[in-house]
This record gives sequence, C-alpha cells and structure tokens, in this order.
Amino acid sequence: MAEKRIIEIGTLSPDGLLGDMPDQRHGTEDGLKEFNGIYARDDNAEGEKQSIYDLLEEEIINSELPDSEKTKKLSRLLKVRGKKVNIMLTGAAGVGKSSTINALFNMEVAKVGVGADPETDCISKFELDNLTLWDTPGLGDGVESDERITRDIVRKLNEMDEDCNLLIDVVVVILDASTKDLGTSYDLINKVLIPCFGEAEAQKRILVALNQSDMAMKGTHWNAEQNEPDEVLREFLKKKAESVRKRIQDGTGIDIKPICYCAGYKEEGGEQRKPYNLTKLLYFIVKAIPKEKRLALADNINENKDNWLYDDNECDYRDYTENGFCETVWDCISDGAETGSDIGGEILGIPGKIVGGVVGGIAGAVKGLFAAVFES
Repeated sequence: MAEKRIIEIGTLSPDGLLGDMPDQRHGTEDGLKEFNGIYARDDNAEGEKQSIYDLLEEEIINSELPDSEKTKKLSRLLKVRGKKVNIMLTGAAGVGKSSTINALFNMEVAKVGVGADPETDCISKFELDNLTLWDTPGLGDGVESDERITRDIVRKLNEMDEDCNLLIDVVVVILDASTKDLGTSYDLINKVLIPCFGEAEAQKRILVALNQSDMAMKGTHWNAEQNEPDEVLREFLKKKAESVRKRIQDGTGIDIKPICYCAGYKEEGGEQRKPYNLTKLLYFIVKAIPKEKRLALADNINENKDNWLYDDNECDYRDYTENGFCETVWDCISDGAETGSDIGGEILGIPGKIVGGVVGGIAGAVKGLFAAVFES
C-alpha cells in the first residue's frame, strides 16, 4: 500500500496549503484520522499523550460545523500552532534561576544549547517544542564577568524574530527574598532591561519574582507542615515586595509588582523542598505572553502535581491560568464570533460572553488538559 502523508495538524483544505506546512511526516493509515481526504496522526490510537493542538484539532473535526467553518478554525489553529514563545530568566548568582525553570517546565525533554549567536554563547538555551527558555548566567561574580553577561543580555533583548518583532517575549528577573543585597538586580532592571525595552514594553514584558521566600527571616517563620509562611513572614514578604516595587518605580517610573515564591530545591543530603506560589508565577507569565502565543506553554508545564499545590490563596491562580489559555481559543481560534449556550463565564472566564458549540468543546479540552496537572 502506498504511504499516505501524515501531518501534525494537517486537516486543512484546499490541499495546496499542505505544501507550506511545517512538521510534515510520513506513515501508513494505521492510527490515522481523516478529514476532507487528508490524514493526520491520532495520538490516542497509539497510546501517546496528545498535545493541546491535537486536542483542539480533534474537537473542531468532531464538531457539527459545516466543513467550511471547520476549515476556517483549523486554519486559525495552524497559525497559532506556528507561534513561538521566548522567555528569558535573569538575576544574580545563586537566586535559583535553574530551579525555577525546572519547577515550572517539563525540562526532561528539553533540548539544550547555547545562544544562536557566538556573541551570546554564555546564555543557555532550552527548547521545548515552540517554547524556548534563555537562562542567563548569574550576575555578581565580578566586574568583568558582569560586563560580558550584560552585553550578551542586551544583544539577546535586541534580537528580532522572523516577523521582525522582538524575540524575547518575557523577562523574568529573579531576586533572592532572603537577602538585602539586591543592588546588582536593581542595576540590571533599571539600567539594562527597561532601557532596552522602553517604558511601554517594559511594563508588559518584565516580571520580578522573589525566590527562596521560605528562607527569608532565616527560615524561622516558615511553616514546613503547611508549606507556607506564617503571619510574621507573610507580612515581611509583603513589605519586601513593596520595597522592591518602590525602588524600581522611583528609579524608572515603571510600576512592577514583584511575586514572592519558592521554586523548591534539594539541600545536600536532604529532601526535596516543595514549591510555593509557583501557580502565581506561572499565571503572571501566561498573562504577560501575547494571547496568540500562549498555547506554546501548555504542553510543557511541569506535570508534578506537588509543584502546584501551595500558594497564597489571594485568588484562584489555577483557574486564571486555564482561562488565560482559553482566551486564545476565544480570540485567536474562534475569532470571538461564536454564540450558543451560556457557558462562557464558567469556561472562558470572560464576563458577559455567551459561548457554546465548538468553542465550548475546545475550551473544555483546554480545561481537561490542565485538570490532570492542577487538581489536587
């Protein structure tokens, strides 16, 4: 039997579109699904985990929409699938950039490299499908080293993507909540990051996160059993975050509210510490990324449920994060044009929207993907 072409999301017509599609593969009819004469791999048939894109594709194909409407939605989904996200993590030496990356994302499948340019070979590059993480070396180990690292950061921040937009979508600046010595980080934010982006873009693209919150106040006010700060430490962290916020605002005019968290780490010969407020950090990262790019994170979130159990309970970060991805469904895939049963408030988190039909189905697919990770 002649082999049929397999594509990751090739359910579009006319057939002429397929020639330009990335990620084309070859195979047989086994484990394939078909739409308008085009075959695509059905991961469920092989017992493999489906990506968020495959789940959304499946919902659209199985909907009762006319083929022309399916094609429109699949075309939009294809455009979203091609979007890439680039996140940079910066900060002083020893603040926990690597542990933060490992806690947030599924690093076991990451491809490890260095900067695309020889000039930025000190910046580590981790690729997870359409998500790329740029881990910069720690600052504060010496003037000459800091100057070299800063030059590399500036080059990377001014790099453009294939659409001539800034390559880096979000910069997460990690500070140590347990120390008063934050001068190096303030210089990085005030003298490097904000000038590179400009005030308007800096407000959207820069996140400040205070790691190792469990070790602040010498760790004496951390409730290990509940994995959370006691009231004394909670108040201390609140004041610490406000102090950092004011310091940045006084120096630049930019108002950035820091996030206090704990990435979790393993002491020498000790047990793995549990993360705290990682859900909050993830939510703000998702919020900072353009809607059309957010799904690139969905398949790469760390699946260890313990990472997402503990937070400050100021709001439901899990639900807000899910809704952040569902907004991509609403705005980018369905073009905000669907009407139907009144499920929008529950699934999409968009007050006043009346959403149903295929939009409700694909939004439900997003919810289902995260339920296995976020539900305790």
